[in-house]
Amino acid sequence: MFGGVGAPSAIGPEPRRRLSRAVTASAVALALLSSALPASAATTWTAPTPNAQFDYQIGGAYTPPTGTTVLSRDRRDVPAAGKYTICYVNAFQTQDDELDRVWKQHQDLLLAKPGVHVPADADPTVKADVQKYWVSDSGWSEILLDISSSSKREELADIVGGWIDSCAQDGFQALEPDNLDSWTRNRNSERLLTQQNAVDYAALLAERAHAAGLAFAQKNTPALSGSKADIGFDFAIAEECARYNECDSYTDDYGNNVIVVEYRRQDFDTACHAPDVGGDLSVVLRNRNVTPKGSSGFVYDAC
Repeated sequence: MFGGVGAPSAIGPEPRRRLSRAVTASAVALALLSSALPASAATTWTAPTPNAQFDYQIGGAYTPPTGTTVLSRDRRDVPAAGKYTICYVNAFQTQDDELDRVWKQHQDLLLAKPGVHVPADADPTVKADVQKYWVSDSGWSEILLDISSSSKREELADIVGGWIDSCAQDGFQALEPDNLDSWTRNRNSERLLTQQNAVDYAALLAERAHAAGLAFAQKNTPALSGSKADIGFDFAIAEECARYNECDSYTDDYGNNVIVVEYRRQDFDTACHAPDVGGDLSVVLRNRNVTPKGSSGFVYDAC
């Protein structure tokens, strides 16, 4: 769509074992050797510069407009040379071009409709099967991923984690995980998924992103304002926060490290002229399908 791992269970102390002098001496020698070696540097990441000129290129890459220093691109595109590039990943729902390559082999991780048994030969690439068996986002015809249990969240985080690692290896600096608010998509998703499911899954993804050296964005979802520390968000990307009067929900948590994407000229103008928004935040106007420059319907402006 263009739109916490718990602490380990405590265990009792191991029985005391009598160590030989040779083993003890070896341990001491190893400890001394280890202390003499330089400590490995901790993995670090850097959030984008606040109020930088931004471009939203998740629908296709093109040469960034003059003055652009920060942009988002789909994970299958390459980062822009010399620019801070954010890696877009649809982390909570399916992409059409991933159904056959990824999700057809992991149907148990797709959110099934309540009370429906999904047969082994069901096919998420077939529209009739999707409508019959799985919960989808009607606006984008994407199947929701099943984040309802810790075991499924772990499996999904491992799959998506591979994409996150690839973003880092390709040279991206941050991760934009889309559809964080998928639990709100429709009546079925609200019955089957909870806000806490999303928080727990997002925390796993944040941990993976940070381990790979990527900053981690809160994408939309003002309902999770205040969860920055619990999940591990570093900055925010907010679609249409001016249109829906939600920008304060993000600036309360992230100050001016908020990127605003508007899809209507009047909302873009409102954002650009609003106190503590246009002068302090990165604001961009794009067409809703975020098509690349040169394509039909292309729109871009920034303030």
